[in-house]
Order: sequence, then structure tokens, then C-alpha cells
Amino acid sequence: MSEIRVNTELPGKGHTYKALNRAAGKALHRYGMIEDGDRIIVGVSGGKDSLTLLWLLTERLGRIPIQYRLFPVYIDPGFDPELGRDIAAYAQKMGHSLRVELTDYGLQGHSPENRENPCFLCSRLRRKRLFEIADELGCTKLALGHHKDDIIETLFLNMCYAGEVSTMRPMQPFFKGRFTVIRPLAYTDESLIRKWADEQGYPEFENPCPSANNSRRRYVKEMLQQLYRSNRKIKGNIFRALHHVNPEYLL
Repeated sequence: MSEIRVNTELPGKGHTYKALNRAAGKALHRYGMIEDGDRIIVGVSGGKDSLTLLWLLTERLGRIPIQYRLFPVYIDPGFDPELGRDIAAYAQKMGHSLRVELTDYGLQGHSPENRENPCFLCSRLRRKRLFEIADELGCTKLALGHHKDDIIETLFLNMCYAGEVSTMRPMQPFFKGRFTVIRPLAYTDESLIRKWADEQGYPEFENPCPSANNSRRRYVKEMLQQLYRSNRKIKGNIFRALHHVNPEYLL
């Protein structure tokens, strides 16, 4: 795969642009996510989060003193073969070369033998394939588009359905440090990403997954939205609590 060359000119560096870069920059610098010479797989799904992530990591290259290479990859779960081609076509218009991997992971996840939690199996298989591609391309880092809301939702998902207090980390090593997953949008609110995507006119690729609107994550998201509407400080307090854990008051 060739190095990405993207036109990163903006119609205007307004409030949304500055807020997005400030939030991402905070996560990138706090955890030292990217170093000079890094080769990074970027997981692309076609959603606003991954498109924003790919744009952000590319745009930074024109204004920072280090260099790195990006390799965007879309793992097609097998529901709609046209979707991967549509995402690749849009990525090409933006100046990106997208690798599309055709799989049957979504079909496996929704097979009769795996009805209880199809999302878990599909996600695990897709992540495994991304690591394999990273190894093939000599990449040591995998950038994913998870944002602040995803991290909070995962905390509640794990408490409610896995019986443990845990969530996704902004930067997390795997296989004894051979690969590192980075989440540059970890400090970014989903609402800000949505606003940026609307301003930039990102297309809305319909998710063909049969569990897209009926998943455990959807239930947790709706529950949290009710809490947020009752008190605007709740979301920030939950996120800050993840940085201030007191094990003396845990079982």
C-alpha cells in the first residue's frame, strides 16, 4: 500500500476545528501515542468517528515536527459487499487509498450458534484481522476511532454484562508490546465529532448489521443520555472518575 497523500485544506479553521484538535491533541500528548517514524493502521468503518480520525491524523502531518505513515483499512463483515466499495470510493475522492478486507465475521457473529452476543465475536475477529494486517505491513500501532462517549459506555457495558469495572484505554499495548492500540479521540465528545462531520459533509453510510439498532451498547447509550439530560455535569464526572479510582472503597 502506498503512502497516503491527502489534500487537507480546510474551508475555515473555526471553533469546531479548534475544539477537535485541542481534544485530540490532549490525548495524543498525554499518552505519547505517536512517535517519529511510526507506521499506523487506521481502522475505518465508514462512520463519522473513523472518517474524522483518518482526517485528523493526516491533517496533523502538515504542522508537526514528526512524520509517520498511515494505512487505512476497512474490515468488511460480509453483510453488504457494495458498502466497502462505496467507502473506498469516497476515501479515494478525499485522497486516501483504502484497503478493503472481505470477511464473513458478521455472519459468523449472527450465526445460530452465537445468538447471545454477536457483537463480541464479530468485533474480536475484526480486531484480530487488523493485527494480522499490521504485522504484514510492518505497522506497530493500530488507531481506532473510539471517543469519550464510547469509553464511558464500555464502562457501563462491562459492569452490567461482564460483571467487572473496566473500559477501553486511550493507549493499550497488546502481545507483550508488539502492537499498541491508540485512540486519539479518547478525550473527544461524540457531539463534537458529529458537528465536525456535518460541517464537512461526510456521507452517511448505512450500517447493514442487523444488530446496529438493537445492541447492548445502544441500550446503555440511551440510559446514559437520560442521565446526561438530567444534569449536564454527569458525563464529565463519570469520565473524571475513570482517572480517580479509589481501590480502598472497592470490594
